[in-house]
Amino acid sequence: MTPLRQRMIEDMRVRNLTANTQRSYLLYVGAFAGYFQRCPTLLGPEDIRAWQLHLIDQKRSRSTLLVATSSLRFLYNVTLKRDWGIEEIAAAKVPRKLPVVLSPEEVAHFLQAIPSVKHRAVLMTAYAAGLRISEATRLKVSDIDSQRMMLRVEQGKGQADRYVMLSPRLLEVLRTYWRVGRPRHWLFPGRFPDQPLTSSTMQEACRRARYRVGFAKPVTPHAFRHAFATHLLESGTDIRTIHRTRMLDGRR
Repeated sequence: MTPLRQRMIEDMRVRNLTANTQRSYLLYVGAFAGYFQRCPTLLGPEDIRAWQLHLIDQKRSRSTLLVATSSLRFLYNVTLKRDWGIEEIAAAKVPRKLPVVLSPEEVAHFLQAIPSVKHRAVLMTAYAAGLRISEATRLKVSDIDSQRMMLRVEQGKGQADRYVMLSPRLLEVLRTYWRVGRPRHWLFPGRFPDQPLTSSTMQEACRRARYRVGFAKPVTPHAFRHAFATHLLESGTDIRTIHRTRMLDGRR
């Protein structure tokens, strides 16, 4: 490991960046250096601009450009403390799109197309508790508090712990799943028992289910979180209650 890479890792840890963000930043800084076959300390604004144009020519998505640019902003502004302004690194704007919203009937129909009991339980948890898929897959058995009818979510977005409501219906679903899978630590273990199910696994499960049911809508695991809030709103729940339930605080 180079001293620069080690320093950047330390800087990210000090600022409490998530593990996924750290991996992404290191990946794109490495790709940037590899493109020029030079150490980033020898590169500057014009090289960054050339690399951004290269990514655009490669038809990379805007979200990819955003993360790639953020990684270089962190490298040069925080780790290398370059005296040229961070504003010289142009950031791509990602257009806001309306989320895909499933009706209650579509949710039920879609879940029936999930053959795996575990995968179906994950999506039902995301829907019934309004969780991000990464939060649902990383639940532990000990996070289920059936006495208080709450689910404990550790280190969600923003690395904050919180509690969400556990409905009687979801508790019934989780108990049925537990009797089949008998998980010990992770509520939804992945390929290896000591690791949780991955978000990418659930994305693939949704892709296959969408093909089975023939939905034209692009259904992703995150669609179930949006459906949760939408259905609460449509049922007459006050928007402030929904915000408190989801703990949005400006985050989706």
